[in-house]
Amino acid sequence: MTDAHDRFTSETTRHRRELRAYCYRMVGSPIDAEDLVQDVYLRAWRAYAGFERRASIRAWLYRIATNVCLTALESRRVRVLPSGLGAAHDGDRPPTEVADAAWLEPLPDAWFAPVADDPAGVVIARESLRLALIASLQYLPARQRAILILRETLAFSADETAEMLATTTAAVKSGLQRARARLDELMPDREALLEPTDPRARALLDGYMAAFERSDAALLVEVLRADATLEATPFRDWRAGRARCIELLASHVLGTAGDWQMSATIANGQLAALVHRRDAAGAMRANGIVVLAATAAGVAQVVAFHHDPSLLTLFG
Repeated sequence: MTDAHDRFTSETTRHRRELRAYCYRMVGSPIDAEDLVQDVYLRAWRAYAGFERRASIRAWLYRIATNVCLTALESRRVRVLPSGLGAAHDGDRPPTEVADAAWLEPLPDAWFAPVADDPAGVVIARESLRLALIASLQYLPARQRAILILRETLAFSADETAEMLATTTAAVKSGLQRARARLDELMPDREALLEPTDPRARALLDGYMAAFERSDAALLVEVLRADATLEATPFRDWRAGRARCIELLASHVLGTAGDWQMSATIANGQLAALVHRRDAAGAMRANGIVVLAATAAGVAQVVAFHHDPSLLTLFG
């Protein structure tokens, strides 16, 4: 038993991080993804003695992971961002909370980033986990989602993908075409985002954090693009256009200098901030995570996740 377990661990552990990223792409929640990966490894261990090695250990694990994800998605609602619930709001009322939405959640960069000596791999992994892409993937039928990720992100062949899904190669090719077409409808113009290591991206994040910590809405004019969008869970209302975004923040969010504390991090391959806010008693409390879509022309999108402050623990 010990030898078999050691061999299993040696062969499978190195794939754990990429499997976790795969499950995250499928379900849109890092916490759920980790639970699913636990299930994958439990099933793999139980089946290990009968593994006949007609496929690689990696492909075998992905077949198990795909089945685990598809089963889990049968009973789950689509995870969304506020912009997925309706058009941008033009009024000046405070945002309205949504009590029963299944919210998309951010992924810590450390959960998926390849080793540091593979810079090209880091870029590819980050691009495949951008927040807007993950949000769009959730609208694909589950099997199409799996086909698209397995074929285009993970570079499995059509034959390998067909075997994982217990279907035909022709069905995989057809599913991939439909998935691509639907993704083009959801994301007709994909933003070219700056890498988190780009000094321009860090300058934008620093400006955004300073605006909150100093309660200085004027700083946001230097950070946000004219067509920037702003959305935050658990609120339905979101804003489009820099003027509307700043109006909301200045009227209902910024408060006074010292109300906010932020520290830089990376989520979904994008620069982000861990957010704490002063409560009525004067204590700083975990508040959420803000993810910025930084472009050469400024921040194109701000997504703040306030529905579950415990998400901060995932980022250390």
